[in-house]
Amino acid sequence: MSSKIDQRAFRDALGQFATGVTIVTTLDASGEAVGMTVSSFNSVSLNPPLVLWSIDRSSHSFDTFMQADRYVVHVLNQTQKELCMTFATPGADKFSAAEFERSAHNIPMLTSYLARFECKTAHQYDGGDHVILVGEAEMFDVQGGDPLIFHRGDLK
Repeated sequence: MSSKIDQRAFRDALGQFATGVTIVTTLDASGEAVGMTVSSFNSVSLNPPLVLWSIDRSSHSFDTFMQADRYVVHVLNQTQKELCMTFATPGADKFSAAEFERSAHNIPMLTSYLARFECKTAHQYDGGDHVILVGEAEMFDVQGGDPLIFHRGDLK
């Protein structure tokens, strides 16, 4: 199904909405750390505690996240712009760029963040050229600070 909407103009219009920036991490089938920058994070429900994010079907990490039963979402602070860019770059040596610890399920977790959510995959929904992933937060933590913001195609 094709749309008559100009995709570039639509993307620019969506860019008027400021979003926070996150890094989502998991493990692939061989136990290797995988992570990516995501700005499509949102709360869904308090009871049960659900959050969502979406992944582009063309993403290098798509298959890994589709098969992952757990992942960790890290809300980034203003000092993490460079880290955000590293995790947004395919093929970058992402996990050497910051300090990590491991979750109870061995998933790498940033040690610096605004908030961190350890999630179990609850649902996956078709979202056109993306898939929407809903996770149930099993653990979370807050360090606080000022958020890294994505607005009009720029990090602020």
